[in-house]
Amino acid sequence: MASGSNGDVTNALIFETLKAMQGTLARHTEDLREIKSRLGILEAQYASLSTRVDRLDERLARVEKRLGLVDTAI
Repeated sequence: MASGSNGDVTNALIFETLKAMQGTLARHTEDLREIKSRLGILEAQYASLSTRVDRLDERLARVEKRLGLVDTAI
């Protein structure tokens, strides 16, 4: 942190530093909100895909069973 001409930190310098920190914190807060929003969207998409894959797996198992392709020794 810079100091005044006599080596002391001035109130104005502290105020400016705190304002800069507050601005940085506000930007980080907004970034975090956006990240959380995107993560929520990704979680919903993953859940949807997972459900679809599970259904496909069940359908494939039924087809394999009908065609006699299932190994009964498992």
